[in-house]
Order: sequence, then C-alpha cells, then structure tokens
Amino acid sequence: MRYARMPIEVESPEEYGYARIRWNLSESSVADQKLSDLGLAIPDMPLLYGEHRGRARLRELIAAEGAGLKADDVLVTTGAAGALFIVATSLLSADDHLVVVRPNYATNLETPRAIGCAVTHVDLAFEDGFRLDPERIAAALTPKTRLVSVTCPHNPTGVMLSEAELCALAEITARHGCRLLVDETYRDLSFAGPLPPAASLGGHVISVASLSKAYGVPGIRIGWLVSRDPALQEIFLAASEQISICGSVMDEWVAEQILEKRQAILTPRLAEMRRRLETVAAWMAGEDRLEWVWPSGGVVCFPRMVGEPAGGTEGFYRRLLEDHGAYVGPGHWFERPDSYFRIGYGWPTADELDAGLAAISAALRG
Repeated sequence: MRYARMPIEVESPEEYGYARIRWNLSESSVADQKLSDLGLAIPDMPLLYGEHRGRARLRELIAAEGAGLKADDVLVTTGAAGALFIVATSLLSADDHLVVVRPNYATNLETPRAIGCAVTHVDLAFEDGFRLDPERIAAALTPKTRLVSVTCPHNPTGVMLSEAELCALAEITARHGCRLLVDETYRDLSFAGPLPPAASLGGHVISVASLSKAYGVPGIRIGWLVSRDPALQEIFLAASEQISICGSVMDEWVAEQILEKRQAILTPRLAEMRRRLETVAAWMAGEDRLEWVWPSGGVVCFPRMVGEPAGGTEGFYRRLLEDHGAYVGPGHWFERPDSYFRIGYGWPTADELDAGLAAISAALRG
C-alpha cells in the first residue's frame, strides 16, 4: 500500500479550522446531532470487546431494509470509509482491474491507487446530466476486472440511478463474473424514495452505507457493508478483525437506538431537505454565472461556473473564503476542474445557507 493524503481531507473544515469559516457549505451531511437531539443518554455499560460482526440487533435493523437480507449478511464497520477500505483491500491487488465512476468520494478513488491495481475511470459528464449508462461500464470491463464501483445517490452530484439501471449493472457484473460495489450512503435521503439495497440484487453485489450523512452522527463512526455471499463475508470479517477487532460498544448502542426510530427521524428530515433544495434551486435560477444538474438524492449538488470568474478559479475561492467567509468543496476534491464545486445544503442552518449562497454570488463577481 502506498498511502497519500486526500485533498478532501487535507482541506477539510475540521483540518482548516471551523472557527475560520463563517458560512460552511462544504459539508456533505445533515447538521451534526447531539445525543439530546436524539433523546438519548448513554447508559452505564461494560466497555468490553463487542461482537465482531456488530451488535445482533443493529445488524437486524440494517438487514430489514432489503428483501432476502438477514443479519448475517451485515458487517458493522468504522463508518462507510472503513467498509470501503475493507472491500477494496480484500478484493483488489496489483494484478487486478477496477472500474470506478468519477467524480466520486475520494476513498473510492484513492484506496485502489494505494493498492496499485489497474483502474479505469468512467467519467460522468455534466452534459449528460451526470447519468451513468450501464453500457459504458460493460465496455470498460476486461478479463482482469474484479470489481465495479458506483455510488447512488451520487456524491458529489446528488444524481441517482434508476432501479432499472441498478438492476442492469447487477446483471452486467454477474454475467462478467465480477463484484459490484454500490456506495449507497445517501440511500435514506432519496427524494423520490429509496432504491432496494443493492446487495439484495445478487450474491455478487456489495452494499456500503453509514449513519453519518442522513442521520448527522459522523462522530459515532458507524457504517456497514452487506453481502449475501457467506465466504466473502468471512473474508471481510477477517479484514475487520485485523484492523480493529470489533467496533465501539457505545457507538453501536447509539446506532441501534437511532435505527429503531428510523422513520420518525427521516420523515421530517426529508421534508426539510426538500425545502433546502428548493432554496438552492431558487438561487440557481437567478444566478447566471452558474449552471447545475438538479439532484434527486443526498444533500449535495455540483454546479459549475459559466465562464471564467475574475482572477480565475483561484481568485474565486480566495475571495469566497477571505472576503466573504464561505467555504465550498472545490472540484479538485473529486478529480474535476475547479470550475466545479460541491455545495452541501443540509449541514448549515437555513439562514447560514442563504448567507453562503449570497457569498458565492458575490465572489463570482469579483
């Protein structure tokens, strides 16, 4: 493994310093929650080694989302990032080939690079509405392809696959004899309703998700991977045990309480995120220096600049932060030009979102 720090982490608000940012539109989750917001108080509990696969009830709650899935198909991990790392390092070597969509969450791109495997990027185009054509995936496959990696809803664009497209990817990869990884971290924030968990579509399909984005609890570091292949689950479990043995018993208890009242949390949150999206859409309608693709899931969008801003993109980002105190996710976080940037509309308050959007408009104009 040849590790290199990812720009999205080096330049993250927590590394840069939250106190230096006034209007933070770079976050990719809903607002961070406190235990009291969730009506929770951690009980006195023994701080022992937990179940290596994760608490049984927690895994049952995760599996209940998909037809044919069961608790034994679920491995609880240290966030979705931990799940993605386990999948990549378990399935890929320097002799293997990966097909991965781009732009993408950085871990999906950087961990395979650290492994040294061959990688084919299927680049999503603004002009195509960032849609993924399954036939482009099929055309990229080689005899050495071991894994295909996609995200749905997509980060950073918020675009979703249709159920037919997801099923087509499952069929293409099954026919080719390789695995399909679907990072569905935003699945619970799908505005038209969630797709079936990808792992329910076949034993070769792996789902990865977490509580960080939709539930606003990234600090408890709870994610999971789901696979109906028992032999593959044993490999993933072995990797997990060698990395951390097991998860945090306190984190897993909190996660279990959250998922016990999943719909009570998600119903008002989805309504609020739709309102936030309408705010962004109204602003975009009046902002002639930007264009975008309307997102259908998640809490992020990925507009691009129309023409060159004063001082170029470097001047825009400098003015945005230094003069207006606003922060967004520049395109290079996702291996795209910096004429693109990610706006996170779920994390700031409604007033902060308004102020941050106004700051973007001001910075675009010099």
